[in-house]
Amino acid sequence: MKNIQLTRRSMVGATLGASALTLAACGTSGPGGSGGSGGGGDSASYWALSGQPNETITEDTVTAFNELGTGTIDLTFFQNDAYKQKIRTAIGAGEAPTVITGWGGGGLRTYAEEEQVEDLTGWLDENSEVKERFIESVWEAATVDDKIYAMPTGAAQPIVMFHNKTVLEDIGVEAPESWEDLLDAIEKANSAGVAPIALAGQSRWTSMMWLEYLLDRVGGAEVFARIAAGEPDSWLDPAVVEMGTKVEELLAAKAFADGFESMAADSNTDQALMWSDKAALMLHGGWTFGGMKSGGGTFVQDGRLGFGPFPTIEGGKGELTNLVGNPAGYVSLSAAASDAEKEVAKTFFADGLMTDAVSNALVESGSVPVVQGQDDALAASDDAEYLQWIYSSLQETPAFTQSWDQALQPTAAEELLVNTEQLFLGKLTPEQFAENMNATLEG
Repeated sequence: MKNIQLTRRSMVGATLGASALTLAACGTSGPGGSGGSGGGGDSASYWALSGQPNETITEDTVTAFNELGTGTIDLTFFQNDAYKQKIRTAIGAGEAPTVITGWGGGGLRTYAEEEQVEDLTGWLDENSEVKERFIESVWEAATVDDKIYAMPTGAAQPIVMFHNKTVLEDIGVEAPESWEDLLDAIEKANSAGVAPIALAGQSRWTSMMWLEYLLDRVGGAEVFARIAAGEPDSWLDPAVVEMGTKVEELLAAKAFADGFESMAADSNTDQALMWSDKAALMLHGGWTFGGMKSGGGTFVQDGRLGFGPFPTIEGGKGELTNLVGNPAGYVSLSAAASDAEKEVAKTFFADGLMTDAVSNALVESGSVPVVQGQDDALAASDDAEYLQWIYSSLQETPAFTQSWDQALQPTAAEELLVNTEQLFLGKLTPEQFAENMNATLEG
């Protein structure tokens, strides 16, 4: 596997920032430029994100499609942070590219409700083999009110409960599968002078991962589904308060590494605690596997890194196999595009977006493609055990809840991060957290 670390920002985006007026495209194609030659017929524009390995994979994908002669995709790359403002401005002005890179969830819901992206449901029904190529669980974040408005693409990155096998063996516990197991591991780690859980709490979204799984395990995936749909008073569900109570239990048990409030995920301090045998557990995105492999010496190569599902909670509705995280990347079709442009884009979705070559490139980069039929490729990988576990989890999960800050509208997502930080600092009660978040539904 190439030593490529995919950060969360590259996978799901960051906070809106740079002005569209100063945005510069980057990559091999300028605005309106073609990502490869040899295409024929009509053309469609495609705005994609720069940064490796995404940039090379996307460029090769478009080049291969253009050489089929069934139409031309004109590819332009943009830096991730500034892209979000650029694309919103373009869509609002009716000047969007034909193919729109996105993240599904709350942003997609806005575009769908304003009829700015095409409803792909009927086309997928007529081309069922296209839809069936993808893992079923990745379609949820592409769906708004039972209609599909985006195509999955790229790799899936669920949130994983990592563990240090050496530390767990030393303190005499197994990887926790229940809440009681987790509390026992926390107590024994503290007694042994080891941090129970590595958490880079300053980044806020790292703490949010705990809320995502806690709410799922307490109330089931349907609780957040109602929240994401904007149902009145959905944040006041008793499961939300119980979720906050579980956070209080963790804080009282001194579950997180000393000084977690000042640790930032970008510095990989939390990962370093794992590979230096100073922490027992870490709940984090699947993308950190590559970071621990490239930055942790022989930690991964020696088989000291373990992984598994988030524990269940007695009496809770969420299943052990339920996942949260980033189901996939997504692309949508602009409703403002011409019929000819839409036809080229749909042909690209069917014949170029997630080919075998694309899937193989993703596996080589250490990622799990969001399409079926990857067993042989994953088995041949240097990281087969981990990748195969992720892949089977994706196929077996009854629910894959999208990361909350992507599933919610941007304003609500920022309030979520603020209130999450306050909850983990012990400055908000579970009831106050629920009430504060419920107010975002009323605005």
